[in-house]
Amino acid sequence: MSVSAHPYDQHMARQRAVLLDAHTHLDGRDPVLDLLMATHGPARLPSPAPSNRRFHDLAESIAYQQLNGTAAATIWGRVRAAAGEEIVTPQRLLDLGTDPLRAAGLSGSKTRSMLDLSQHVVSGQITLDRIGRLADEEVIAQLVPVWGIGRWTAQMFLMFTLGRLDVWPVGDYGVRAGYGKAWGLAEMPKEKEMEALGLPFEGARSLVAWYCWRAADSGESGRS
Repeated sequence: MSVSAHPYDQHMARQRAVLLDAHTHLDGRDPVLDLLMATHGPARLPSPAPSNRRFHDLAESIAYQQLNGTAAATIWGRVRAAAGEEIVTPQRLLDLGTDPLRAAGLSGSKTRSMLDLSQHVVSGQITLDRIGRLADEEVIAQLVPVWGIGRWTAQMFLMFTLGRLDVWPVGDYGVRAGYGKAWGLAEMPKEKEMEALGLPFEGARSLVAWYCWRAADSGESGRS
């Protein structure tokens, strides 16, 4: 008698298959990218997060804006402690208000952004439980009216919370720097140049961005 796989296991198997297809889509398209893939192995991008983590992840991304990882993690840990929740919710942040969030180490602008996001979600202006059904640009259009959330933050949400595989964050410094180093360019490409440079990889550009981050971290060149 066969036993059906658990739905979560089935979901994870589907996600692994989708990621494998994305890698296959890129294989052989560019010799520099081929070398990066061989050096770093499969891109380690997360599976889509459960819907109840979407607000939590967005709030965390606000805390991490323009800070190094250690400092941001410390501040976000204090925010979570102040909220008293494992998964931070918008209503709880609204109940806390400004002073506890500032005391946790958030700047005034980040506090305003986090509370504005909370208000948008609680009021129903942003429906995070259904946002995964929208196309990438529609998701961005829903999020950028929030004070302090720009295109970059929305793109990180697409990649790391919704698990979208064709996001090309041309405004990300690490992606631009890593592309310039890996492809041996004399200067780091500008945002408009990055748009065109990503076209050969359309369909799996989130993975290419991941490899650009690895190249930026290691300072390596993909050219011999």
